[in-house]
Amino acid sequence: MITTDEQILGEIKKILADHRVALFMKGMPEAPRCGFSARVAGRLDAAGVDYAAVDVLVDPRIRQVLSGYSNWPTVPQLFVDGELVGGCDIVEELAESGELDAILAAPAT
Repeated sequence: MITTDEQILGEIKKILADHRVALFMKGMPEAPRCGFSARVAGRLDAAGVDYAAVDVLVDPRIRQVLSGYSNWPTVPQLFVDGELVGGCDIVEELAESGELDAILAAPAT
């Protein structure tokens, strides 16, 4: 079955609707395929938050459609409550300042 870009976008939106915290990354948390993805997954694991992880490497179009949707060119991309938080550098800065815990702990609106 051929998957269209529209179907991929629909799946991305479904993941964001179904999961309060979602991480689009290279690889999976237990086997990351890049250091940036490993660092963000590690921050989420350290925070003890449940999150959906999506491997963008299974189909290169996922990354392309995701970047078009989020207007963010790089992976990983962390979403909370359907909103883009950012990539590795932003997540690291938020974690260092203590803001990441607050973002992850905030109830859905």
